Amino acid sequence: MQVQFRTKEEANLEQERDFLKLSPIERFYRFLDLMQRINRFPTKAKYDENKFIIQITTGK
Repeated sequence: MQVQFRTKEEANLEQERDFLKLSPIERFYRFLDLMQRINRFPTKAKYDENKFIIQITTGK
């Protein structure tokens, strides 16, 4: 494991640069993956059965 010391601005610029290297469809899938992972965090929000859900399945 490599440890790097940098400022928050430098880290954000590197993340943005890496993200912009992706194709538009890869960016969209990364966004959907992020939204799915965020749902795993504990929250005080109540469950709503009427919410809109996008489900993506692979052809595997």
